[in-house]
Amino acid sequence: MSCGLVQETHLKSTENVETQAKTQTVRQVFYLLLEFQRMEEGNSSLQSLLPSYGGDGENLEKGNRKREIKQEAKKQLWLAGPLIGVSVLQYSLQVISVMFVGHLGELALSSASLATSFATVTGFSLLLGMGSALDTLCGQAYGAKQYQLLGVYMQRAIFVLIIASIPLSVIWAYMGSILVCMGQDPEISMEAQLYARWMIPSLFAYGALQCNIKFLQAQNNVFPMMLSSGITTLFHILVCWLLVFKSGLGSKGAALSNAISYWINVVLLMLYIKFSPTCKKTWTGLSKEAFREVIDFLRLAIPSAVMVCFEYWTFEMVVLLSGLLPNPKLEMSVLSISVNTMWMVYMIPFGLSGALSTRVSNELGGGHPHAARLAVYVTFVMAIAVGAAVGLITILVRKVWGRLYSNEEEVVKYITTMMPVLAISNFMDGIQCVLSGTARGCGWQKICAFVNLGAYYGVGIPCAVLFAFVFHLRGKGLWLGIICGLLVQVLLLLIITLRTNWEQEANKARDRLIKETPPRIYHFLISELIDGICLLIF
Repeated sequence: MSCGLVQETHLKSTENVETQAKTQTVRQVFYLLLEFQRMEEGNSSLQSLLPSYGGDGENLEKGNRKREIKQEAKKQLWLAGPLIGVSVLQYSLQVISVMFVGHLGELALSSASLATSFATVTGFSLLLGMGSALDTLCGQAYGAKQYQLLGVYMQRAIFVLIIASIPLSVIWAYMGSILVCMGQDPEISMEAQLYARWMIPSLFAYGALQCNIKFLQAQNNVFPMMLSSGITTLFHILVCWLLVFKSGLGSKGAALSNAISYWINVVLLMLYIKFSPTCKKTWTGLSKEAFREVIDFLRLAIPSAVMVCFEYWTFEMVVLLSGLLPNPKLEMSVLSISVNTMWMVYMIPFGLSGALSTRVSNELGGGHPHAARLAVYVTFVMAIAVGAAVGLITILVRKVWGRLYSNEEEVVKYITTMMPVLAISNFMDGIQCVLSGTARGCGWQKICAFVNLGAYYGVGIPCAVLFAFVFHLRGKGLWLGIICGLLVQVLLLLIITLRTNWEQEANKARDRLIKETPPRIYHFLISELIDGICLLIF
């Protein structure tokens, strides 16, 4: 009996050794395949094995530097333009619904605004952050030409986000009680709860929508997203009008229209993904592989969510703190307008951030660390230029901007004094947004979560309280505190970016992809390696 146990133990040990050997072989084969790919592009260490026919390569590289920068800038703008459009159109859905509700009365408007704000903090921002994990995963897989992994990653993300939406929907269902416990008006809170309950289906649609967007964005396929978002927005105006004014649902119709519009957008993108020839390689149908490595996905998705939520929650906290100031009605009105203005302007650097995360993840996945570094530098310069332009425009329109929101002279004058502060904030926010795009492309979400925690809650909020309540700068002091947090965030992210070893980041991207390589393609990799060796020799 003991001999049998020894023999069984020996067999298991042998099997483990064989499995480890196969895994190591797959790893080596994968590395070599990437090197062959880079060799064809003239960017591989294997080039040293080939005969050289000239010594002026270094001079040519210097001569092509400007052309590389121009080409990178074009790629960034080609991606960023549609992404800005997508962000603005999606943001406008909630705004349009609130605008329609505003015609129903003061109670309907205040409850819808409160419900939308609470839903953003507790639901949409969390799902947006978790979906941002696909910026890293899909982008690097596409750069490494592991196209089949994109569909697997997207299905896995949709599965996780739908599961996460279930407890979030429970929170929305009892939003009124939570708001009352936070000191909000009971009547407004109960109306907000009713609005949120009718908006629950949009929570599940929003998660799936973000996964579809990241899937296409990683492939640099952004124009279909802009088209579907445009169609959805136009349709949303009609649906919202019908449900709010013609169906008798009132504010509940506006909430339901959000859900309908989000699901329409999801269906349009899924139909495009299924039938478009451009997604033939990346979407191969439903796969059981989507249920593998879910824990590893959560290790990236949860820090991504925390990274985004820490930033979103800070601005909502500023609005809540403004209610504790003298003349809270004035302060909350001005701070709400300031936050709304900030989010509108934020869509521009957010588009640049999305473009950069795509470029960085694509290049790292493809084994091109130099190109990834170049993309970061080019986008950083673009962000500074765009931030300066937006800041200048913000200052120039400071005397008329407040009149777009209110006819009260006191509010208009207060907004006029706030606009220069907003200009500085928008400039800093644009830079941090681009640096955060670099982080998502590299997979630094966990580091950035700690950076945002320290910057906003270790520096920003305490400084805001100090300036507003101790130095009596009121709402302007609250926003100056946020600027202090943004400054710390930018400095920390900039230091991390400047000290980055891009070769090491490219190796990390390879390791992540190797872990996802299914065993069934083992023989395929061997055959590809043989073809690569033949190419190298002949």
